[in-house]
Amino acid sequence: MAALTKDRDTLRRDGKSIALGVATGKKIYKGSLVALDANGYAAPGATSTTLKGIGMSEENVDNVNGQNGDEIVNLRKDGAFRFENFAGADEITMAEIGNDCYIVDDQTVAKTNGLNTRSAAGKIFDVDADGVWVSFS
Repeated sequence: MAALTKDRDTLRRDGKSIALGVATGKKIYKGSLVALDANGYAAPGATSTTLKGIGMSEENVDNVNGQNGDEIVNLRKDGAFRFENFAGADEITMAEIGNDCYIVDDQTVAKTNGLNTRSAAGKIFDVDADGVWVSFS
């Protein structure tokens, strides 16, 4: 592609939300932590090394009996979302703000990758008595 020689009408997206096809056999609940699977489809957060945290589901979507992409889920990516904090040695504290956190399930995050068994969810934005605030952007 050559450099521009005139103005260009560049399309823009606000980066606040995204709609993704849901992986086969998966059900995603409204308010849950959603990840991309290895094939680029949305899946509920789970302990796995092949997922990547992508956002929070804005709706309940059932693709249990469908094929990859048969159902679409709308996700919110901007801001920070509060999820449950894992307990014990992997409980997230204020000292971890700014660090990555890791997916335990579709509502819980932990401080470490669990000896290489968990995928990254996002960045720890804040921690309070009710959970961990996670940023996906």
